[in-house]
Amino acid sequence: MAVTPQQRFAELDWLRIGLILAVFTHHVFMPFNGDDWHVMNQQSSKLLDDIMVYFEQLRLPTLFTIAGAGSVLLLGKLTAGAFLLNKLKRLLIPLLIGMMFITPPQAYFESPEHYASLWDAYQQRILLFDNKHLWFVEFLIVFMLLAIPVYWLLRHRTNKSLTDLTVRLCQYRFSLMIIGAVVVLIRGGLKLSYPEQHGSIENLSVSVFYLLFFLAGMLFMSRQEIWTTLRHFRRTNLCFFVFFSLCFYIYYLGDFSFLGSLTVRWQIWWALCALVSWSAMLVMLGYGSQYLISSPSWLRQSNELIYPFYILHQTVIVALGYYIVQWDAAIAAKSVSLFMLSLLLTTGLCYFVIRPFNPMRFLFGLKQRRSERVSVQS
Repeated sequence: MAVTPQQRFAELDWLRIGLILAVFTHHVFMPFNGDDWHVMNQQSSKLLDDIMVYFEQLRLPTLFTIAGAGSVLLLGKLTAGAFLLNKLKRLLIPLLIGMMFITPPQAYFESPEHYASLWDAYQQRILLFDNKHLWFVEFLIVFMLLAIPVYWLLRHRTNKSLTDLTVRLCQYRFSLMIIGAVVVLIRGGLKLSYPEQHGSIENLSVSVFYLLFFLAGMLFMSRQEIWTTLRHFRRTNLCFFVFFSLCFYIYYLGDFSFLGSLTVRWQIWWALCALVSWSAMLVMLGYGSQYLISSPSWLRQSNELIYPFYILHQTVIVALGYYIVQWDAAIAAKSVSLFMLSLLLTTGLCYFVIRPFNPMRFLFGLKQRRSERVSVQS
């Protein structure tokens, strides 16, 4: 049975908001984990880095899965042309605005000695179209273009064998983990040719990996039986997730140099990362569809504003972090301060600067507000 576009999947909204807030939290802690980020604290925490490397595997794959599922629901309501126009307005325009006006301050605060002022950084970088953290939006645009033919293939009468086969496989408890094994193999093969982890669409070991999750979201949402399977087998998938998480940390913290060459050990690492990502996605969707079924008004408004929140958040964190890391304080005090101030400022910009004004809503990919005045006819 096909999913009807009129159905409301509140779990997608809950998970989307929660995961983007998790991305926000990750970026808040980046100055303190010892990696080479835009702004760095003089002292770092190895424990923080050990925690963050695990949670890196959980967020973006599931976000792309949610995007794939959402594309199926929207394509069920719109023609291909209307869908394309919708995504160009809601993704491409904010991406261009973000690269021109939102990301230049990140470069300035990263290396202020290279610029005479913040204004000078804008003058030099406004037409460089440096995407920074907005590579995620760039990926979404490409994936949404691919969603149109994929949706046709999933719906076309002569191509339903794939979804029918998936529905039959989903009757078995371990079926969705078997699909995940295919994802692991593909990623491992691509990592041999594209070993880097940077967010570029040309880096196929990253872009194809996320595309597979996006396509999985489309496949799961294409049939009600598949989506229901996520809920029915959530406990089994949770067991897999816990097991792979334990394996992840055992391998991460242990010395496994005896296993072979560095290439072999990296392949094992990427396989474990992919297994954690896949099983976590199944668990989040399964438990979300079971328990996150309410849709209060604040959730719908938060879901609307979470996209401009994502566009703004990293620039706010970098700008505030540049000053906060210079404080004479402990990492805990600095990180909590950066979290609270960045959350307040980013939320405030979204709610008071973007939300009320249609020109700003257009630039940040939101639907136009209708007049709240209601005319009453007698």
